[in-house]
Amino acid sequence: QVQLVESGGGLVQPGGSLRLSCAASGSGFTMHTMGWYRQAPGKQRELAAIMSSGGSTTYADSVKGRFTISRDNAKNTVYLQMNSLKPEDTAVYYCYGLMQLRNYWGKGTLVTVSL
Repeated sequence: QVQLVESGGGLVQPGGSLRLSCAASGSGFTMHTMGWYRQAPGKQRELAAIMSSGGSTTYADSVKGRFTISRDNAKNTVYLQMNSLKPEDTAVYYCYGLMQLRNYWGKGTLVTVSL
């Protein structure tokens, strides 16, 4: 059974940084795509950043230049370095994985940007 487990969320002041990690377990295959979606209170879930196993990346316009996604294919792990955080980045961040045409989701980790 494939599981995605996130870590690294928390409370940070505006302008601060956080690093999220997500490890996939339960599969001997490399995830084709891994990344992060987020859902702010009262809003729909939206893409933050994703990365293919080949290294192609897609970022939401709202995070470009501030967030950096990276991954370790050997470990089936994806990271999200978040800098210059803003209050509007406050959301539950969900790890996402695509493998063999199936979507996988983590349970989410809360990021709160506030004074």
